[in-house]
Amino acid sequence: MTNAAARKPDTHDIVVEDVFPHPPSAIWKVLTTGALIGRWLKMPIEGFAPVVGTLFTYRTTPAGGWDGTIHCEVLDVVENRRFVHSWKGGHESNVGYGAPLDTVVTWTLAPVEAGTRLRLVHSGFVLPRNQTAFTGMGNGWKQVVKTIDAISAEETAARKSD
Repeated sequence: MTNAAARKPDTHDIVVEDVFPHPPSAIWKVLTTGALIGRWLKMPIEGFAPVVGTLFTYRTTPAGGWDGTIHCEVLDVVENRRFVHSWKGGHESNVGYGAPLDTVVTWTLAPVEAGTRLRLVHSGFVLPRNQTAFTGMGNGWKQVVKTIDAISAEETAARKSD
C-alpha cells in the first residue's frame, strides 16, 4: 500500500477515536457496505466494493470549478481490523473546501473489553490551502462516527433477532 499523502511532512490529520459496545464485525459491516456508507456519510456512493484497487466515488455539493465528485480508491482491507481508501477532489481554481484534496482515510478497529475501539485518521490536508475542508471535515467526521455507532447498534440488534 502506498500512503504518500499521509507521509508528506507539511500535512495535517483529522483523528477521531471512540469505543462502541458493538463487535468489530458489526462496525465492519457498516464501514464496508455501500448502502450503509451512503447512510452514515450522507452522500451517494458509486462503484464501491471493499476490495483493494476498487475505484469508487462520492457525490457532494459542487463548489466553483469543482463538480462535487470525490474520487476514491481502496488501498488496504483487513477484515474486521483496517480499511483504507484515498479521498481526492476539488479544483485548482477553488479556495477553501473546493480546493484540491489528495488525502487518505484510514479506519482501524480493535476489540476491547467494552466492545470495539474505532479510530479514524483522515490524513494529508495541506494547510492553509485545505483549511476550510480540514475544519469542516474535522467537525463532520465526529458526527459521522456517532452515526456509525447508531447504525452499528441497529445491525447488532438485527443480528440478535435473526
